[in-house]
Amino acid sequence: MTQLAPQLQGPFLARPSGPLTGTLAAPPDKSISHRALILAALAQGESRITGLLESADVLNTAKAVAALGAKVERLGPGGWRVIGTGGRFATPHTPLDFGNSGTGVRLMMGAIAGSGAGADFIGDSSLSSRPMRRVTDPLELMGAHVSSTDGRLPATLAPSQLNGISYAPPIASAQVKSALLLAGLGASGETIITEHHATRDHTETMLRAFGVRLDITGSEDGVRIRLPGPQSLQAQDVTVPGDPSSIGFALVAALICPGSRIQIEGVMDNPSRTGLIQTLREMGADIEIARGPEMAGERTMNITARHSTLRGVDVPAARAPSMIDEYPVLGVAAAYAIGTTRMAGLAELRAKESDRLAGTAELLRRNGVALEIGEDSLTIHGRGAGSVTGGGMVLTHHDHRLAMSALVLGLAAQQPVSIDDASMIATSYPGFAGDMTALGATLEPM
Repeated sequence: MTQLAPQLQGPFLARPSGPLTGTLAAPPDKSISHRALILAALAQGESRITGLLESADVLNTAKAVAALGAKVERLGPGGWRVIGTGGRFATPHTPLDFGNSGTGVRLMMGAIAGSGAGADFIGDSSLSSRPMRRVTDPLELMGAHVSSTDGRLPATLAPSQLNGISYAPPIASAQVKSALLLAGLGASGETIITEHHATRDHTETMLRAFGVRLDITGSEDGVRIRLPGPQSLQAQDVTVPGDPSSIGFALVAALICPGSRIQIEGVMDNPSRTGLIQTLREMGADIEIARGPEMAGERTMNITARHSTLRGVDVPAARAPSMIDEYPVLGVAAAYAIGTTRMAGLAELRAKESDRLAGTAELLRRNGVALEIGEDSLTIHGRGAGSVTGGGMVLTHHDHRLAMSALVLGLAAQQPVSIDDASMIATSYPGFAGDMTALGATLEPM
């Protein structure tokens, strides 16, 4: 296993920049990268993964599947070979450390439970504060035995045999749905998941690519997924598409920096992930889209974005599942828009790497942006281009998306914007600083 060091450390600063120009290859998608490793590890045979995101979160998943018995080898930048276990994970002798990754730990809980193995799960202080009962409660309904303190990490999963259940998650969460589908692969009988609000469907798409039979239908209740178990997976080669969440930072930066024109290539074009682009277009963003090749069963797109005059909009709560990770950077765009932007249905932001709703409000307030925050809403009063005073030091609370959003805010502010720590950016987008500076952004350590 190769340990890749993060590129960013300590306090960082973003200075007002000139036009951003150039072409950016979209960073690999984190959600697909996690799933590619997990499904390859469960499969029978050898899978090759091209374009894997080599972030700290994904590398922790790679270490976990290796500890469970899969043979994992890095062939070169983004290129990995995984020889799967045929669905027979081995209980590891040491705890699986997922660092800051909620996706990694929750999906792996389901995969390990379904395989009949056990494991101890740990993470950093941020991950250890995040709720796990949303996954462990339904897994226990399937027959898993999980012990933890107050439903958080550290947690221990004992080896057990599972039975399929019919379950409707009380919150819209692709992580919960995916964990239960992965558990269902090894369960006796049918696992049925009913979503009242459809979430990102990468797991279903990739399961089919690995030979899994499942049925997806619309119903009066929402979307219903049926997976008969047990089932085995057959190894596949996977090319990881670009991350719609990570490209949001360069996209918004181009829209708010006068004179900018950038192109972003290879972005996954999945309706469950494109809420930010839809919202920015409603705000008046000059965004052109051209179709790209298919990767990992997903369509991709090439995007051209130009500096635009943005206007405030009302963002419907129903759109939240398709852009839940992008609200901090949408808040940056709203700060530079003319008029008021209202966002609703944001309760899930309070259970991210930090209380991301409060963190977004804090980073904007510290830099002179007027707003109101509710229990699950945020209202931002933008005053147009050049109106953000900047000058604030933003506390990132170990949250990579707050860190990157604050730095984007500073690129068009009147004064530089700083963050207390940039190191956690490596959990999702280790190439952020290099990509942004290549486009013309001024980012520097303090």
